[in-house]
Amino acid sequence: MIYSEKEFNGLRYCLYLPDGFDENMRYPVVFFTHGAGSRGDDLTLIKHHPVVENILSQIGEGILIAPQCPSNTWFDVFENLLALVEYAYNRPYTNQERFYGAGASMGGYAAYQLMMSRPNIFAAGIVCCGGGMYWNAERLKEIPLRIFHGAQDTVVLPCESEHMSERVNACGGNAKLVIFPDCGHDCWTKTFQDDENIKWLLKQEKKYARI
Repeated sequence: MIYSEKEFNGLRYCLYLPDGFDENMRYPVVFFTHGAGSRGDDLTLIKHHPVVENILSQIGEGILIAPQCPSNTWFDVFENLLALVEYAYNRPYTNQERFYGAGASMGGYAAYQLMMSRPNIFAAGIVCCGGGMYWNAERLKEIPLRIFHGAQDTVVLPCESEHMSERVNACGGNAKLVIFPDCGHDCWTKTFQDDENIKWLLKQEKKYARI
């Protein structure tokens, strides 16, 4: 992969382009938001994040964008984050039919909110041990989701994922929930080590018109 460190609208991020990157081609893009443990101004925390490493080992001819939260939570800089999503979505290299969200823990909350805020952008998402405004789940009904949680999680309770998946499906959406029975908060390692999840993600394409 071709690695570079970028900044946009106050957020620094890691950008990974495939080897042999051709500026005239369009590529699938995965946009990953990390959890609380990777906050700050040291991008090596993102470079060596287990989710980033696992996605890179499986993404093939895709692009990975992974910003770093410089504040206490993603919601402190949410407008900046949303602007970065829109910027990434509109890059010449982005296949707009295949723009994906992924998030873990605090980044799982951010991923849900990004997808709710711009449901026209995301083709699918993978969320680990996150949560969010499940009463607003109708905004996710056109976005296929895989949702993961550890049954032993005491940081973000499993009911957060249960509520979200139940409400998305009740609205006519497509959310698959997996609860790992012997797993605590870190369910992201198990999730992204399973290459079937990334394979599934990259197969999804947007099926309806976007603004």
